[in-house]
Amino acid sequence: MEAPSKSQLPRSTGGWVTFPFIIASSVGLTLAFGGWTSNLIVYLIKEFDVESIDAAQISNLVNGAGGLLPVLAAIIADSFLGCFSTIWISSIITLLGTILLASTATLDALRPKHCEVGSNSCSPKSRIQHVVLYAAIVLATLGSGGTRSTFSTIGADQLANKPKDQGIFFNWFFFFWYSASVVASTGIVYVEDNVSWKAGFFICVACNVVALVIFLMGSRFYAKFKPQGSPFTSLARVVVASIRKRQVALPSTSEDFYQGHNIVPKALPVVPSKTFRFLNRAAIVSDGDVKPDGSIAMRWRLCSVQEVEDFKSLIRILPLWSSSFFLGTPIGVQASLSILQALAMNRHLGPNFQIPAGSILVFVLVSTALFLALFDKFLIPTWRILTGKSLTPLQRIGIGHVLNFLSMGVSALVESKRLNVAKSNQGSNNVPMSVLWLVPQLALVGIAEAFHYPGQVSLYYQEFPITLKNMATAMISVLVGIAFYLATALIDIVRKTTTWLPGNINNGRLDNVYWVLVVGGVVNFGYYVTCAWYYKYQNTKEVDYSDSPSEE
Repeated sequence: MEAPSKSQLPRSTGGWVTFPFIIASSVGLTLAFGGWTSNLIVYLIKEFDVESIDAAQISNLVNGAGGLLPVLAAIIADSFLGCFSTIWISSIITLLGTILLASTATLDALRPKHCEVGSNSCSPKSRIQHVVLYAAIVLATLGSGGTRSTFSTIGADQLANKPKDQGIFFNWFFFFWYSASVVASTGIVYVEDNVSWKAGFFICVACNVVALVIFLMGSRFYAKFKPQGSPFTSLARVVVASIRKRQVALPSTSEDFYQGHNIVPKALPVVPSKTFRFLNRAAIVSDGDVKPDGSIAMRWRLCSVQEVEDFKSLIRILPLWSSSFFLGTPIGVQASLSILQALAMNRHLGPNFQIPAGSILVFVLVSTALFLALFDKFLIPTWRILTGKSLTPLQRIGIGHVLNFLSMGVSALVESKRLNVAKSNQGSNNVPMSVLWLVPQLALVGIAEAFHYPGQVSLYYQEFPITLKNMATAMISVLVGIAFYLATALIDIVRKTTTWLPGNINNGRLDNVYWVLVVGGVVNFGYYVTCAWYYKYQNTKEVDYSDSPSEE
């Protein structure tokens, strides 16, 4: 029995009725994951005596893995399990990891003994403590990666063939995601810093359990699509078939190209597009390629015209996608180093309250969530009034690029001031400068995310072939993952080639690191503009892009 297509949704399933279940479960898992990752650097430094820059690097590796793993989850969902099964299985895995992490703050055998900085009587952490700690981090990260892209995909699938509703869904999905991240970075982190690590981590466990239960409760309402097999197989077939037929002359008539086995009888034959013409050979029908019933006899010698065009669509969008590598790298560097800056600054608000260092990134999340909430009701209508045109995904991403490198410039200026204050207070690790000086740069990068992050999700979801919709939303996570690994590599290079990032950042030149990111951001923006200028939207019928300069 064939799986239903997304153009033929069962009337009793799907639609906006699934929205509360998907959003509530996504919020719960975001609270659980964000509750411990937001404060991971502080936990490693204070409880496991990890050096500050090394702790930042570990955090970057975790965030990088959390970005790359959704690709694996998307492949599994598309090829074997489907979104629904991938989500609930991943939720159980991340639950096991979070329980294990909570045990490192609870059980005496796994809980490190407190050690005063500079003390000679500190006993080294046992091997089993480190094994359990890193096993917990791996499991929790692995499970979270399995849900990160599939949640947005299963939500968009419930609104199949309704691009406008999908756009609204993506905006609200990310609004709730960022809002949950705000709560995790403030409320849960505050509990970890001021009550106990045990209490904070078990709150994460509870959020994970509730999220899993709510998601399963909505099972009967979801429109579920059976996996159609690995989408990458058809992509590989296009390459292999085009190479095997490289000596075949390209025909000019549509009758010589294979249209597919299940095409509509009265549909007109289609000729492959003229771009990347070499690949068109994969769809040329030769002797013995097709069975009498019209199906393919030799799968690695023949592909349909649609499969060839799907592969071409990926090639066309790759340059745009690659331009976002360095878009996320400064964010990764800033995210980890801002926590180290906060640890070295005055975090008091009044006599009785101190901002947890791990909560400083909440200003990124707050600004992103606020701007996402304003987009549909205020920013988009205002843009139309001022320009007479709709804000296209490419324009939205471009604005995010500009705001991003401007944020790095502000970061460099603030760090220069912080270092000057530190020099005038030699001998003190805590600089008498308010941590609120970090807010403008963090708010600016948050606004940038509100532009480029949903813009990329919308662009890839609309432009990717239907067989790769899960992969489309996972592409953003891939960018995030690669960006965090690039951030890790960049920090390592800086540490090995300069003296800008010593163990005590008050003795370094972190401002120079930010200036390097500004220069890189400007160059990368130029590359993005070039790619966007030459890009042509593929699915113009799905969304109104008539005002896009790319089509003029």
